Amino acid sequence: MDKGKIDRINELARLKKERGLTDDETREQALLRREYIDEFKANVHATLKNVRIQQEDGTLQPLRPKEDRER
Repeated sequence: MDKGKIDRINELARLKKERGLTDDETREQALLRREYIDEFKANVHATLKNVRIQQEDGTLQPLRPKEDRER
């Protein structure tokens, strides 16, 4: 996400504290936040794909997702 969008998220947060947001600003804030969260998640997933666990014998194994557990 570019710096301009992050600055706009912060600006909307300040405006919300100072005077509240209009309906259009509220929608804009929600869209920008969703975009930020989606990019953050994508970056975390990309990082985790590159994680390797070193075994006792020295070999490297890729990180595997946990099996779904019953709740």
